[in-house]
Amino acid sequence: MSERTPVVVVIGAGFAGLKVVLGLRKAPVRIILVDKHNYHLFQPLLYQVATAALSPADIAYPIRRIFRKQANVAVAMGDVQVIDLAKKEFGNAETRVPFDYLVVAVGSTHSYFGHEEWHTMAPGLKTIDDATEIRKRVLLAFEEAEYEADEEARRAKLTFVVVGGGPTGVEMAGALREIAANDIQRDFRSIDTKTSRILLVQGGDRLLPSFPQKLSDRAKADLEAMGVEVRLNARVTKVDDEGIWIGDERLRANNVIWAAGVQAPPLLKTLCVPLDKSGRVIVNPDCSVPGNPNVFVIGDAAAITDPATNQPVPGLAPAAMQMGRFVAKIIRSEVGSPTPPPRPAFHYVDKGTMATIGTRRAVADIKGFRFGGLFAWVLWSIIHLTFLISFRNKLWVMLNWMYQYFTMGREARLITGKAELKLHTVRVEQP
Repeated sequence: MSERTPVVVVIGAGFAGLKVVLGLRKAPVRIILVDKHNYHLFQPLLYQVATAALSPADIAYPIRRIFRKQANVAVAMGDVQVIDLAKKEFGNAETRVPFDYLVVAVGSTHSYFGHEEWHTMAPGLKTIDDATEIRKRVLLAFEEAEYEADEEARRAKLTFVVVGGGPTGVEMAGALREIAANDIQRDFRSIDTKTSRILLVQGGDRLLPSFPQKLSDRAKADLEAMGVEVRLNARVTKVDDEGIWIGDERLRANNVIWAAGVQAPPLLKTLCVPLDKSGRVIVNPDCSVPGNPNVFVIGDAAAITDPATNQPVPGLAPAAMQMGRFVAKIIRSEVGSPTPPPRPAFHYVDKGTMATIGTRRAVADIKGFRFGGLFAWVLWSIIHLTFLISFRNKLWVMLNWMYQYFTMGREARLITGKAELKLHTVRVEQP
């Protein structure tokens, strides 16, 4: 009687999950890959969908197509709600599926620091739905301002506040400034979009806190040169439908975008293991869950310290991919082996960090070399193109960027979904 083939379940088709599955393509296992969506999403470019530079299909790719030639993979679209470590099962209220190995790579979501009610007024940017919603709100703001007769209401519509000074916040603020100042200014007759007010609000004392001080200062200077107002040491105390409170100051703004803080999905609570303050699983050095050597948590959902540097592993795409390859190697070495080798500790190889600020503006910290400007922007563009899954995505995104570089035009300016203009006083065109 032949021995049963081990079942490896991977929850999440982000960077980490994909690398696990690809790393097991020749292993004698059955893989079940589960994700809420039927596509893999390249999250670092979501802000370009939100700012009408790219379309959703440019940065996403069907999961089944990725693995159509990998015979040991079954792809399942579903929302996992519970993981039972004692029974070695996962599923939802209706269905439970057993596993031999489990890899949880569910990423992270927004954190409103205890004010979840702000979500509808200040959407974050983690999914395609988030990006298209933000795009709709941004484009509607200009449409509404075109026919708003009340000056104060018009100023509120043309005021955009980005909360959070990390890479996403910096990239969003810069892109919003470019839309208003360069891309659509000639398309409107009654408003000067260049007068739009873009504010970037950061709770700490500098932007890009994970970068060296020199690059943080450069990012701030570049944004301000573009016309973005940067506020440091500024705490958001309230958000409503008409504006935002920064400390005790009330600011009328119809568009608030949240890019401050992340937290792990609630699924991790069902593991019933220690979590950090952000809800991430505190894993062992080999990325396994304490007391459960065949269960791994990787990527943004894992809280792990690199023993070589004694520093937390950052929640970046390169770290997630390295964890995925690392866990796949462990599983390969153990499946079918009567005496599995000792597991090593995960070590993150830091290949550098980068952030773009706008066209021809970026900052980079690569192996001790710290620089900014055009070269950093070109390098950022090349590296991000290589991370895209398909040749079609790489080619189309590259062509889009080239077109925007020379024309300052964003062609993905589609207002989708239910959209309604909200005007205080309608300005009537004179014949």
